[in-house]
This record gives sequence, structure tokens and C-alpha cells, in this order.
Amino acid sequence: MTILSPEQRRSYEADGVLVLPNFYSLDEIAKLRTRMTELVAEFDPAEATTTFSTTDEQSRDEYFLNSGDKIRFFFEEDAVDAHGNVVVPMDEALNKVGHAMHDLDPIFSDFSRKPKLAELATEVGFSDPRLLQSMYIFKQPRIGGEVVWHTDHPFLWTEPRSVTGFWVALEDATKDNGCLWCLPGRQNLAPKERFRRDGQGGTYLETLDDSPFPTAEGVPLECEAGSLVVINGLLPHWSAPNTSSKSRHAYTLHIIEGSAEYPDDNWLQRDKALPLRGF
Repeated sequence: MTILSPEQRRSYEADGVLVLPNFYSLDEIAKLRTRMTELVAEFDPAEATTTFSTTDEQSRDEYFLNSGDKIRFFFEEDAVDAHGNVVVPMDEALNKVGHAMHDLDPIFSDFSRKPKLAELATEVGFSDPRLLQSMYIFKQPRIGGEVVWHTDHPFLWTEPRSVTGFWVALEDATKDNGCLWCLPGRQNLAPKERFRRDGQGGTYLETLDDSPFPTAEGVPLECEAGSLVVINGLLPHWSAPNTSSKSRHAYTLHIIEGSAEYPDDNWLQRDKALPLRGF
């Protein structure tokens, strides 16, 4: 089974991004979304009302930092008041769920370990791919937060760089509801930062290069439900707040090379009882 044409391979090597329409069927997507609806219904917000924001480093608390081998729920900032009360309906309150659904939930594991996805990982350069983290992203209507311009490698650092994102549109992604944008061809830039644990229960963002991304060159990645977007770990990407009345659900997997060194000061860590696995 071959996934990519020679032209698609060349395009990915040149641009650092590739959109593959109809990679997943609508039935496959519906099954994953139904399972997430069940998980949300089972979640008790008394467990935690941690918010997630890429513009607020204070969100990196214990509940977040110890989520690498768990299924945990993170709220939009505007969904929780100053006293920790959820002020919108639960099915509209969450920013994302992460970060180990692909290992801990059978439905998510099946979705994440399709033979076609394993073949795609091989075709984009992996020899021994390991599934590092998974995220279900809601991008809620009217309150779905901005994801600032960034690259993935600084947050999931390996030596040598190996992280690659597989981003699946579970609903149509448009400029109106906060689709991804990227800077094609800019994946060859050196990393501008590195997000580390500080050894004292916290984290810090180390600046390596404070020059801004050339965001005026940004290109929108509008795509239909079922599309898969392959994202090089050093490709700058961004999404705007969702101010529309339509959500933009997506599912993201991050893959690393099994032979690469994964530092102990990366924010995302796992208990040894749940080692990384491949497809």
C-alpha cells in the first residue's frame, strides 16, 4: 500500500506540510467523535478545571505536566470563572483532551494505528515511529482560543529532531472557524525556543532566537472533514481564535523516531509503566 505519489513526497520535502484529503472516512471520524462525547460525559469537573492557553504560561500546572500518560481535560479560558466554576455547557467548555488517548482508549488507539497511517509515517521518513502524544482539540464556537505561531520541535525536543504532527480535521476547517495557517518552506529555520522543565516542578521557555516569524507569508490550510495534514516539527503554524458559530474539532498525533534521544527535561514525560509504542 503506497500513500504518497512522487509529487506529494517532493511537495512535503519542499514545503514541510502536506494536506491529504479524504484520508479518514466520515464513518471513522464519527466513531472517534462519539467516543469523545462519551468521555466528556463521564468526566467530573470536580477533578480539575485547568484551563489551557498558548498565550498564558501559568496554565502549565501539575495537572497539565503529569498528563503525558493519562487522559486529561483542559478548559477554554472563557469557560471557567475566577472561582473555578464552569460557566458554559460542558460540551462547549473544553479546549482539548490529552495526551495519551492513543494508548489508553481502544477507540482512539484504533484510529491512531491504522495501517495507512503507519505506511504514511514510513513514507515521510520514519524508520521506527513511536506515538508520543495525542490531543482532541475542540476549537469551540465563539470562545475557541488562538494557538500562537510556533513549531512543535521546541516542545517535543529530540536529538536529532524527529517530531512530526499528523493533524486530522474532524470537521471542516475554514478561515472562519480557525483553520491552521503555516509558513511553507520555513521548516529549515533553526528553532527559536525550547520549552523545558526547570527541575523544581515548573517549566520555562528558553529563547534561542528572538526574531519574529515572517507571518505575513502565512498560508491558510482550509480542508474538509477527513483530511489529514502532515506537519514537519520545525514548520511554523498558527490558528486564530474561533469567533464563528461553528466548532472546529481536530485530532492530532505527534510521532517521534524510536532511535532519537528524548530528553528528561521535556515537559511531556511518561511513567515507565506506559512506554512509547509504535503502530
